[in-house]
Amino acid sequence: MLTRLRNWAVPPAIEQREIVLAGRQIPYTLKRSARRRSIGLRIDDRGLTVSMPLRASERWLGDVLRGKAQWVVEKLEVWRQRVPATVRYAEGAPIPFLGEPLTLKIRSGLFEMEPQRESQSLWIFVRGIAEPHAVERQLMRWYRAQAELLFAGRVAYYAAQMNLQPRAVRLSNAKTQWGSCSARGIIRLNHGLIRLPLDLVDYVVVHELAHLREMNHSAVFWQVVADVCPEYQRLRRELGAFTPG
Repeated sequence: MLTRLRNWAVPPAIEQREIVLAGRQIPYTLKRSARRRSIGLRIDDRGLTVSMPLRASERWLGDVLRGKAQWVVEKLEVWRQRVPATVRYAEGAPIPFLGEPLTLKIRSGLFEMEPQRESQSLWIFVRGIAEPHAVERQLMRWYRAQAELLFAGRVAYYAAQMNLQPRAVRLSNAKTQWGSCSARGIIRLNHGLIRLPLDLVDYVVVHELAHLREMNHSAVFWQVVADVCPEYQRLRRELGAFTPG
């Protein structure tokens, strides 16, 4: 009977909870561990995760969360803005470009023309009926052209700072990674990066350039990255909110 009571008293290892912080209802995942000695908070694309000692008190938990209320709300908002909405290939739809929305403008005609950006709008010219697949094809072509120009410039800029020289810079269609660097010194950057904020593009560029010096992820490698990109840890976490391809 005593053993049963002890087992019953052990709280669940993982719970889904909610709490009001800074006037907002915040859902979070609570994880308990016998190995922990303190309460830790993590915010990523899945939201707020709180890790705490197995038998920590509810009062301690509440004090920590309320003490970090403003930080939690601000970080959750950053992640919400980072995650792009599904693109609609229709007139007036927002499309992501370097972390900011452009308004899609579509014109049909006798001829297909190159897309043109005008302030915060992107004009797509298609032949005949503006079917979504035709608009998407033109948009992808424009994205790739912009990516080639931007990536070449960012690689040249950071390569000069790092005293490195890649053999070539190429676009990638990879579904699982944002960039790669081969032993031959060829850097490949996912064309989908053109949708993301410039600071995330720069982080990937620096990351791949650093592999020209260290073809691993050792402490030495991360120091090479940190020398040029001191906030790489934050940027790396934010990049995790997006999916390549």
